[in-house]
Amino acid sequence: MTQAVTYQREIKAVAFQGKTIVLENLTPVLPPKEKERRKKEIERSLYDVFSKYGDRFP
Repeated sequence: MTQAVTYQREIKAVAFQGKTIVLENLTPVLPPKEKERRKKEIERSLYDVFSKYGDRFP
């Protein structure tokens, strides 16, 4: 059985090239253990990418 994920909504209106653009950011609301697990997974993935291509940047 899957859990329904709730999201925290953040809305900002910003000016860009004379126009107003509305930005909406949705962040999942997770239990602390799940949040930490996802953070570590992302860090691990980013490390893999940067270690693979790190020699291309001074």
